[in-house]
Amino acid sequence: MPSPARQRRLAGRHALVDGIRFVMPVNSEHSPALMAAFPCDARKAAALLPGGEVHPFRMPDGRALLVITVIDYRTTDIGSYIEYSIAIACTHGPAPAPRLLPALFRYRYGLGQYVVDLPVSTDVSVKGGKGIWGMPKHKAPLDFVVGDDVVSSQYDLDGRLVLRVDVKKPRFAWLTVQLGAANYCAFRGMLMKSYISFAARAGFRLFDKTAATLTFGDHPRIAPVKALDVDPHPVFAAFLPDSGGVLDDHFECWFLTHGAPPAEGVGGDGLDSVFHLGLSKEWPPPPDRASPPSA
Repeated sequence: MPSPARQRRLAGRHALVDGIRFVMPVNSEHSPALMAAFPCDARKAAALLPGGEVHPFRMPDGRALLVITVIDYRTTDIGSYIEYSIAIACTHGPAPAPRLLPALFRYRYGLGQYVVDLPVSTDVSVKGGKGIWGMPKHKAPLDFVVGDDVVSSQYDLDGRLVLRVDVKKPRFAWLTVQLGAANYCAFRGMLMKSYISFAARAGFRLFDKTAATLTFGDHPRIAPVKALDVDPHPVFAAFLPDSGGVLDDHFECWFLTHGAPPAEGVGGDGLDSVFHLGLSKEWPPPPDRASPPSA
């Protein structure tokens, strides 16, 4: 994984990419976040991963992991926005990795997550995240609600519920976390790999069946994820009340290959999905929480 040392060396330098101005490093500060991971069917998860070189990470029982991460970005170069990541933990290589082993040797097996869907709050976040790093961003109504007992985030689209995640709020954020992670995405018929490092204090629950819940809506966008036979009980859930991160300006990409000529649209959206976007930081109206969500 690229070293954040380069980002420290570039600190304070300016960049202009696709009309977006950055002051290096590309970072965020003071941003609360939640995370939760749920077991799911590995065979069905593999069917959502494009090409032949990204494979589901498998736990000892052979199940894969659906990973939900929502970040309420408060301070960034492109303003404030919410990012709602729906992803499958994965490895990268010519063949599936042994069960659990990539958790110990993550660089060898290219451990990361394949991002299936990534709604955000603003056009400028779509233009940057998708147009530069290949992330499957699109604008949607999102919220991030920190209550006394629960931290919750809801994702709507076209006036319909897509997904809601609720995480029990830990009493204390006692664990200091400093990690690097890799995101894999499909864009322009290529597999894109980007790198992020972050630091925070986190409160988490491990193997607590009540630590988090998912509520699926009936919007067709979430149908492939609903079909993964997702276990309602999480492997872990966490709340980070104040996180900071650096998105590396270094990224990698490879052609997505197939055994036969692929159909149009396979391999993610194309450049036509971003070139027309402006730099608006305006949010859409929040999701509708007036009625209890139903699956």
